[in-house]
Amino acid sequence: MDAEGLEAALHTARAGVLRDLSARDVADATVVSLLEDAVAQRRWWVEQWPEGAEYVLGLVAQDVQDALLESYGRWPLCPSCTAGGDLQPLSVEPELGPDPHWVCEKEGLVVAPVGALGGSGGSGA
Repeated sequence: MDAEGLEAALHTARAGVLRDLSARDVADATVVSLLEDAVAQRRWWVEQWPEGAEYVLGLVAQDVQDALLESYGRWPLCPSCTAGGDLQPLSVEPELGPDPHWVCEKEGLVVAPVGALGGSGGSGA
């Protein structure tokens, strides 16, 4: 993959995760900075392994999720579990693969593709 394709993959990953952050009302300046850091770190990774460009979306989502755990809390929360009073976070599946999705491991439910969470509830812990 050429440099232009790598940049496109990074921009697509950034846009997808930003859509999910915005959908859950957590895309403030601090959180967007965490997203920018994650993209910058994955830039090096994808430059070293260009064949991994199709995995960048899921990896950036996981990186932001990990960073938010330390500063914000669990994100994103499962809308189904949250409705029942449980604060169960969604996970990215596959952990390393194309076409990542947000999944509730507790319910075994695929909630949405990464980048397409939409406006369904649960913004944080």
